[in-house]
Amino acid sequence: MANQIESLMERIKGLENELIQELQKKEREFFYEVTRKKVRFESEIKKRHKLLAQTIRRYLYDAAFLNILTAPVIWFCLIPGAFLDLSITVYQAICFPVYGIPKVRRSDYIVLDRQYLSYLNGVEKFNCLYCGYFNGLMSYVREVIARTEQYWCPIKHARKLKTVHNRYKNFFDYGDAEGYRKNIEKVRRDFKDLS
Repeated sequence: MANQIESLMERIKGLENELIQELQKKEREFFYEVTRKKVRFESEIKKRHKLLAQTIRRYLYDAAFLNILTAPVIWFCLIPGAFLDLSITVYQAICFPVYGIPKVRRSDYIVLDRQYLSYLNGVEKFNCLYCGYFNGLMSYVREVIARTEQYWCPIKHARKLKTVHNRYKNFFDYGDAEGYRKNIEKVRRDFKDLS
């Protein structure tokens, strides 16, 4: 059973890598390249993009009234989001060295690059930065907590989960008391797959 779970997790990871490779093929299709985290479009494409940009005035005029009305509620979430970001970053900086857990590189998860798209106006760029930040933040937090869970409580749940994180494959089966007591220290320190 454990081998089957590991096998499925490896297949999922393989498919994720395949997906990333397919997404990167879009660089050629849409005439851009990424160099040292900077995105650069060919000059002709950049000019064409600028022609497609919608003015902020037109964007707001076309927007649904309720979208405009609820936007401050969405933007307010930046305050607790930034606090969560700071809290998780400080937490892992202090605790992970004590526990011997490899730190999560925040920049691997929070990717802000949509501001380079000339066909977006200022409001659209801000909205895209917001979404990129929050989705990256949630992925970053999930990885920090997954590593924490592997250290403190690496036991699978008995109840069905909607999704599982990538550390879950290392966890003990629910009810495996002997395996837990015998191998807890080994599992707590098993992060060799991160190298």
